[in-house]
Amino acid sequence: MGVGIAWQIRRTPGMELVVATDLDSVALEKTAQAYGGPSQNWAADQPLPSSGGLLLSRDPFYLRQRPELKLDVLVEATNTIGFAGKACFDAIEAGMHVVLMNAEVDLALGPLLHRRAEEKGVVVTSDAGDQHGVLRRMMDEIQLWAFDLVMAGNIKGFLNRYATAADLAYEAKIRNLNPVQCCAYTDGTKLGVEMALVSNASGMVPFVPGMEGPKAARVEQVFQCFDFQRYGPEGVVDYVLGAEPGGGVFVVGRCEDPIQAEYLKYYKLGEGPEYLFYRPYHLCHLETPRAIARAVEFGRPMLVPSFGRVADVYAYAKSDLPAGTRIEHGIGGDACYGLIETCAAAESEGKLPICLLECEGDQRPRLKKAVGKDRALLWSDVDLPNGYLQQRFAEQLALQTTGIPR
Repeated sequence: MGVGIAWQIRRTPGMELVVATDLDSVALEKTAQAYGGPSQNWAADQPLPSSGGLLLSRDPFYLRQRPELKLDVLVEATNTIGFAGKACFDAIEAGMHVVLMNAEVDLALGPLLHRRAEEKGVVVTSDAGDQHGVLRRMMDEIQLWAFDLVMAGNIKGFLNRYATAADLAYEAKIRNLNPVQCCAYTDGTKLGVEMALVSNASGMVPFVPGMEGPKAARVEQVFQCFDFQRYGPEGVVDYVLGAEPGGGVFVVGRCEDPIQAEYLKYYKLGEGPEYLFYRPYHLCHLETPRAIARAVEFGRPMLVPSFGRVADVYAYAKSDLPAGTRIEHGIGGDACYGLIETCAAAESEGKLPICLLECEGDQRPRLKKAVGKDRALLWSDVDLPNGYLQQRFAEQLALQTTGIPR
């Protein structure tokens, strides 16, 4: 995604990529080639070159120390959490806006990032092209038309809660993905993360842990797949599995006004009172410049946790895990999958957000107790490292962050 963003920024009027940062020098070279034009390697402790062009740096933590770079925006496009959090907080302290093409850090530390950004007079925002950003734009428009929101939905192609990185090595290779990242898509954890972001931005909730997720051939079948009368006034987040158009998102709105109903019938939207609106694609990096421009030119985010921590994604065992198990990866790992749940319900039972299983360096969370397959991991089950991420998350909880103004 970072390579794609670089390509897109070069071709967006009024935008310039100043620095590309990656620990992998090969990835930096690909980014430079995609961006085009002159580039050169640069270490953060070196003077700025006078010749201009794109700077390629393997050091992400220079943002506060080098104000002469005059950077406006950090686009965070890793799928790390603690590492990304450090870079984002540094950018905010340097007076930079932050665009998050990183749903994991967006969910785990979003309220705290937004609170600090508000204090510094800058914007932190979800990206415009990921599913949650696209849904927010659709929801805003549908509410502007005077519809009540009933459901915000994702269209998921394939789901295997018990997938492992080894299972997906071939699929990951042909898609140019890290197998762990590919596993997070396949086991549904990333889906939960995206929809939890929608939940926290809108107040809509998952109706059941993990959402209902019925199978469908076409998105239009949502009227047969869901009973919209069951849901509360706040509406729900959910998904359909295996439906076309793949890669799309949808929103169901309700309008019971008889005058409007006649128009909507004429527009071939059905008999109502629920109406389906869908977008057959989300275009990720192509849409990132929209979020950048909106932050810089208007000081407006695409999506923020306006309702605080309504939902999060909690860890469940993929297999029987004996006491003493070291968890190598949290999101996308072989040990756990994640289910979206309301924070109030999950945390009353002591369930552990899956993002906290990310580890730094040689630190690895360890199970203090055996956990059976498909059972939620509890705080009391896991010996967590006291790393940067875990400390920041605790700080966020201590602040009792509620909503972030839109």
